[in-house]
Parts: sequence; C-alpha cells; structure tokens
Amino acid sequence: MPAYDAELFSPPAPLAHVTLRHLKTGVAVHDVPMLIDCGADATLIPKTCATQLGVSLDADRIYELTGFDGTSSVARSVQLDLLFPNGTFEGRFMLIDQAWGVLGRNILNHVALLLDGPKRTWIEFSH
Repeated sequence: MPAYDAELFSPPAPLAHVTLRHLKTGVAVHDVPMLIDCGADATLIPKTCATQLGVSLDADRIYELTGFDGTSSVARSVQLDLLFPNGTFEGRFMLIDQAWGVLGRNILNHVALLLDGPKRTWIEFSH
C-alpha cells in the first residue's frame, strides 16, 4: 500500500506514480507523481512529461481550468496513454506547469480505491 506523501503536501495526501506513454511511438515516462483528487473533474499532466514524450499539443483545443479557490487558467491538451497499476487509459489530458499531475474523476471513476486516512495509505483493487 503506497503511503500518503508528506513532502509535497501538508497535510499528507494520496499520491500515485503512473506511466505516461506516447500513442504512436510507445516512448514512455515512468514514475510520474499524480495527486489522487476525487474533487477534480479531469486529469492533469505535468507539461514536462509531454515534452519528454514528444507529443504534439492539440492547437485547436484550449481549456479553461478553475481551481478550488476560484482562480482560472487556460491549458492545452495532449493525447496519450496513462498507465495506472491495474489499467491503461487512453485519452486527452490537459497540461499543467507543476512537478506533479492530478488524477481526476475521468480516471478515478473507473478504478476501485481505498483511501485509508488514519493510516495514510491507499490501495487500488483489481476488478
């Protein structure tokens, strides 16, 4: 069971490590930190990972993001695979400029997770 991350987050938060993969070339970036956030509608990927993969930005699509504090920003998107421990998700993911990404409900609604706050651990169950 992965432990909550207390270095990046205070209070500690559940952090998954995923693999991101280019759809056409198969090039992958491993061990990408992703905050597990069931309050986020969408999954957000660090821009640096998209650069490492060499994926093309979708120039026609710009998304407006609104944070929990009401601040707004815009984001471009890329098409790629996200490999979570028990599943592969192909999709369009928005890019953010920070060291970790966010796993949102567009992915989390397809996996069974147990977040154990008192023990500060989480586990994904296979179907």
